[in-house]
Amino acid sequence: MFLNKFLRKSQEELEAANQLSLQEINNTVEIPKEGSFFKKVLAYSGPGALVAVGYMDPGNWITSIAGGAQYAYSLLFVILISNLIAMLLQSMSVRLGIVTGMDLAQATRKHTGKKLGFVLWIITELAIMATDIAEIIGSAVALKLLFGIPLLLGVIITIFDVLLLLLLAHFGFRKIEAIVSALIFTILIIFFYEVLIANPNTGELIKGFIPNKDVVGNKGALFIALGIVGATVMPHNLYLHSSIVQARRYDRKDNNSKREAIRFSTIDSNIQLSIAFVINCLLLVLGAALFYGHGDSLGRFTDLYNALQDSSIVGSIASPVLSILFAIALLASGQNSTITGTLSGQIVMEGFIHLRIPMWVRRMLTRVIAVMPVVICLIIFGDSEQAIESLLIYTQVFLSIALPISIIPLTLYTSDKKLMGEFVIKPWMKILAWICTVILIILNFWLIISTFI
Repeated sequence: MFLNKFLRKSQEELEAANQLSLQEINNTVEIPKEGSFFKKVLAYSGPGALVAVGYMDPGNWITSIAGGAQYAYSLLFVILISNLIAMLLQSMSVRLGIVTGMDLAQATRKHTGKKLGFVLWIITELAIMATDIAEIIGSAVALKLLFGIPLLLGVIITIFDVLLLLLLAHFGFRKIEAIVSALIFTILIIFFYEVLIANPNTGELIKGFIPNKDVVGNKGALFIALGIVGATVMPHNLYLHSSIVQARRYDRKDNNSKREAIRFSTIDSNIQLSIAFVINCLLLVLGAALFYGHGDSLGRFTDLYNALQDSSIVGSIASPVLSILFAIALLASGQNSTITGTLSGQIVMEGFIHLRIPMWVRRMLTRVIAVMPVVICLIIFGDSEQAIESLLIYTQVFLSIALPISIIPLTLYTSDKKLMGEFVIKPWMKILAWICTVILIILNFWLIISTFI
């Protein structure tokens, strides 16, 4: 009888724990009850950095640099608009997680049921895999450029990034946030330095932030613009953000505490997305200042690496140091993205299908799923960067399919008075969110049509 009670209680506790998003880090980070504005901002800082990683992953690098190399500074306004949309949607993700205590995957599963939840998990898992492919490729290429490691071996090495994540998680979620922030800062410094010595045309740079109607009439420029906008909101970022904001130890039953958590988590998000905006601008400016006129020949990471030490392309500033710094930044970006991709995989697996397996198995499984297509490609086509980077084109299919099932529920739930109570988004925000949702979905599918037809 006692044993039955114990087992029943343990089961109840287990079920209660499983209701928490990322239960191992949920409600673990202390927040000072009293303190200055700056102290509160610092305490809530961290989740935004993990989210911002998705907006500057290796998959975005080629697009941004190619945009500058082919069309100079004229696409900077596209990055600006994209970033503003990202700020809006990520703030909604923050609001959903803090108010409901559920991440987006859990909320979607609750409102759809088991069978549909399984289908949505498959689609979302494919999208995360597609996103992770870009990061794996970026890391593998960086390892080859820096250390001469074959691509296949480099891809296999990325599997063990998960072990690093597990180690860091053991010491607390703040350690993960700190390392990700440090890697972002490294990328920022490297590209700021490279742009500084590239000496861009300041006047043309500023003009680039003014919307240019000529982009619409130029098929090539429009395609790259669609690539920038289409990759603005990665589906996994919405799931990720709605979960990790719950790591802070605010009072779940007090509306004032929730209001404060929303405020400072949104500030954190906007600060970090602003840094991502600066990095993406630096990438495009670097492409414009150094590679304008050579855009057609710079389609791969290796091309960019070699170009930075080729005086016939970049002029007198050509240096192996610039190439090495580029490769280091690429590796940092890949490492950052693999951490967030693995966490996102865990969130959607637990949220959609309630799969109960050990943490290390969950994370290793997520990584192996993402690695498999790259490994198969390398086995078939050999140690070819061109072959594996061609995968990036096809990953857009899964991202485009997954986008509606993340953005539409997010907009629906945060607009629901019954679910959100007094924290429901304002009418103007709701209208703006639906406009952004429709535009992003249309642009993503248009990008796929333009790619394959």
